[in-house]
Amino acid sequence: MKFSPLFWPIQLKGNSIYILDETLLPQKLAYIKASNYQQACRAIKEMKTRAVGQVLLVMYIFLLSYRQHKDLKKVAKAINATRPTLAFEVLTNMVLTWQKSGLDLEKCIFGFLEMLKNKRIKQAQVTASLLKDQDVILTHCNVSGLLPLVAEIAKSQGKEISFYATETRPYLQGSRLTAWELARKHIPVTIITDNMVAYLLSLGKVTKIIVGADHLALNGDIANKIGTYQIAVTAKYFKIPFYVLCPPPSKLKTGSEIKIEVRPDDELKIYQGLHLAPKNVKAYYPAFDVTPNKLITKHIYLEV
Repeated sequence: MKFSPLFWPIQLKGNSIYILDETLLPQKLAYIKASNYQQACRAIKEMKTRAVGQVLLVMYIFLLSYRQHKDLKKVAKAINATRPTLAFEVLTNMVLTWQKSGLDLEKCIFGFLEMLKNKRIKQAQVTASLLKDQDVILTHCNVSGLLPLVAEIAKSQGKEISFYATETRPYLQGSRLTAWELARKHIPVTIITDNMVAYLLSLGKVTKIIVGADHLALNGDIANKIGTYQIAVTAKYFKIPFYVLCPPPSKLKTGSEIKIEVRPDDELKIYQGLHLAPKNVKAYYPAFDVTPNKLITKHIYLEV
C-alpha cells in the first residue's frame, strides 16, 4: 500500500530530522532539515508541518534529543510552548514517564510510532466501512494522508467515492494539500471556497462530511481548523452525517477548556509575499474553533 507523502511526513535519518514542508505544496515537495529540538520546534510553530506530522515530529524530537544527551524536561517544555491548542502534553508526559520508569526510550518511541501507523490504517478502514458506493464527501482542511487511503480501501470494496474540498483559508490546506493528494491518486475532487458550504449542501450534492480534529475533549467536543464549527452547524440543518477522525482524548473535560491559538495578523493579510489587505488594518485569525459533541454524528477514534 503506497501512502500519500502527508501520511508520514517526518523522517529521522542519522542525526537529523527531515520535515516535509507543507507550506510549499503543491508547487514543491521539499524537506526541512532539523538538527536540534529548537529547529524542530520552530517548524511546528511556523506550521511547516501540522496534524499527524506534529505528533511524529514530537516523538522524533525526543529521540534525537535523547541521543544528544539533552535534558528531556527542558525539551518537553519547549514542545508544549509551540502551539497552545494542541494537546502536546499528552505526548510529552508519556515520553517523560517512559524515561522516569527506566524503560528503553528508543524502543518505546519506535514501538509507539509503529503502533500509530497501524492505528491510522485501522482508522481509515473504519471510515471506509461507513461509506456507500457513489458517496460524495465534503472535507475541510487536511487529515494528513488519510482520505486517499480511505478512498483506496473503499475502492477495493467496490465503492467509488468523490470529494469536495474547501480551500481552507488562510493557509489553503484544502486546495494545496487535500486536493493535491487526492488528485495524484486519481480520486475525483472539486475545490470550493469556504463560504460555499451552505449553498452546496442545499443543492443535495454532498452525502457525508468527514473532517479531522486537532484536539478531543473528554465529552466529545473537538477543536479543528477554523471553519469546522460552521460546517457542522450547517450539516445538522441539512441532516447530513458529520464524521470526525479523532486523536486520543486529552484530559480536558469539555471544548470550552481548550485554549484557542490566535495566529499573527499577517498570516491572514499576506500570502506568499502578496498583501491581500491594507497594511494598516487589523486582522483576527483564531486557528481553530470548537465543535460541540451534539453536532457530531460519529467520532472515528485513533485508539493508541
